[in-house]
Amino acid sequence: MEDRLLFLIGSPRSGSTLLSRMIGAHSEIHAPSEPHLITPIAHLGYFASVEKAPYDPIITRAAIQELIGQLPGGEDDYLRALRSYTDAVYESLAGPSGRLLLLDKTPAYALVLDFLVRLYPNARYVVLTRNPMAVWSSFVQSFFDGDHAVAHDHNPLMERYVPAVARFVREAKVPLCHVQYEELVTQPEVQLQRICDLIGVGFEPGMVEYGKQPDSRGQDARGLGDPVSVARESRPTTKSLSRWTETMAGDASKVEQARQILARLADEDLVTWGFGRRDLEEQLDSVPAVGGAKARGLSRYALERRLVVALRRNIHHNALGRLVRKLRHACDILLR
Repeated sequence: MEDRLLFLIGSPRSGSTLLSRMIGAHSEIHAPSEPHLITPIAHLGYFASVEKAPYDPIITRAAIQELIGQLPGGEDDYLRALRSYTDAVYESLAGPSGRLLLLDKTPAYALVLDFLVRLYPNARYVVLTRNPMAVWSSFVQSFFDGDHAVAHDHNPLMERYVPAVARFVREAKVPLCHVQYEELVTQPEVQLQRICDLIGVGFEPGMVEYGKQPDSRGQDARGLGDPVSVARESRPTTKSLSRWTETMAGDASKVEQARQILARLADEDLVTWGFGRRDLEEQLDSVPAVGGAKARGLSRYALERRLVVALRRNIHHNALGRLVRKLRHACDILLR
C-alpha cells in the first residue's frame, strides 16, 4: 500500500482542501475526505500519549513500552502491526482494483510527522504552506466567527504548526514536494506538474478545473471537505490572497494579536514556509485602521460556529456551562 500512498501535509486553513480536490480530480488518484486515521494510533503510548483518556494513560504508556520490549523485533514488529491496520483501511478506500493512488489529507498529521514517517517512510509527501497571517485569519473567521481571543485560547494554531511543518521540510527524509498556496492559486499548472512529477503520473488539465471533474471513484469533487469556500469555486482563485487584511481592518486588537503570534515564530521557520519576518511585519503595518470585512449571512454553518463559540466562551463561567457539563457527564455514563 505504501507505494500507492500520497500524504498532503498542511495546517488547517492553509488551502489543503483546495489542493486535495485538485489532486483528486486526477483520473488515477482518489482523495477522500479527511480520514484522521494516523493521529490516534500515534498516541497509543509508545511514540506519544494523551494526557486525559477514558483509561489510565500513564499505566497504558508503561505497559505498551514493556510490551514492545518483549516483541522479538521490538519497534519494527509494532510498526508492522500498526501498518497492517492502516493498510487495510487505505486499501478499502482506494478500491479493490489496486489501480488507484490514494491521497490522505488530514491537517492534524502535521503534528505527528515523526511517527507518520516511521510508519510510511516510502510514501510520497506534498507539503502546503501559506502566509501565516492568512492562515490565522481564516482559522478565526471560519471556526470562531471572528473571535480571535477565543480562537487563540482554544488553539494557538500557528505556534504549533509552523515549527512542526518547517522542521519536516528542512529535514526532508522522505520524497517531498513543497508548494506555497500563493503560487498554487496564481500558477496552478506549474505547481500541479511538480506534484505529478513526484507522484509519477502525467499532469491532467482537468486537475485545475477541479469543480468540473468527477474524481476517479465517480464522486463529485465538490463534495469533499471544507464547507466554507472551496465548494463555491470550480478552479483556484486569487480572491483569498488579500482577504486576511480585510478581516483585520479596523480592529487594532486583531492586528496586535497577529504581531504577538509573529513574534513567537522563529525566523528560520518562517523562511522555510516561504515568508520573511520583515515582509510580514510590513503587511501588518499596511492593514487599514478603518473598515473591516462585511458581515456574513447567517448560513447553517455560520450558526453552528456561533453556537460553538458561545459555548467555549461560557462553558466554565455560567449556568449554561454547568448544564452542558452535566449533560455531557450523563451522556458519558449512558454511552458506557
